[in-house]
Amino acid sequence: MSVIGRIREDLATARLRDPAARSNAEVFWLYSGLHAIWWYRIAHRLWGWRRFFLARAVSQWARFLTGVEIHPGATIGRRFFIDHGMGVVIGETAIIGDDVMLYHGVTLGGRSSKRTKRHPTLGNQVTIGAGAAVLGPITLGDCCVVGAHSVVLTDAPPRSLLVGSPAVPRPPKPEREFDAQFFDDPGSYSI
Repeated sequence: MSVIGRIREDLATARLRDPAARSNAEVFWLYSGLHAIWWYRIAHRLWGWRRFFLARAVSQWARFLTGVEIHPGATIGRRFFIDHGMGVVIGETAIIGDDVMLYHGVTLGGRSSKRTKRHPTLGNQVTIGAGAAVLGPITLGDCCVVGAHSVVLTDAPPRSLLVGSPAVPRPPKPEREFDAQFFDDPGSYSI
């Protein structure tokens, strides 16, 4: 996908996920979570080219500007959205699927200082509430929802609701309605 196509997809995702978004111009210029993702993509590309120092410098600059820290080694899927951004931390070995949404203050962190997979893996369509911490090399299945200020330390099956500290997976919730066609052609929808 081209850079312009990816930006359009990001704008459409923000407009879909945030009912307060009034226009593409507002989202483009004023959404720090979106800016953090754009900076991350530059840093991630540099990381892939083994320009580690430069990649970290870009990610730290983005952190200074946006209040969101995304390690350039993290792997992030399409249509990722950070609402209100400030205080989000995503670790180096984190893997994030498509259509994931994080609110402010979320930490995808590690519990070990060993150089192994130490950060979480999130499936597709996962939503993590404000101030939640998902820690360690755990996996959250597709369509999981983590409640605000929860601390998740164990794996969770798809469509689980995780609340509390430590969070305990509740029985799977019914599959939510999701219009995947929106992302195939976001221009066909009027938002």
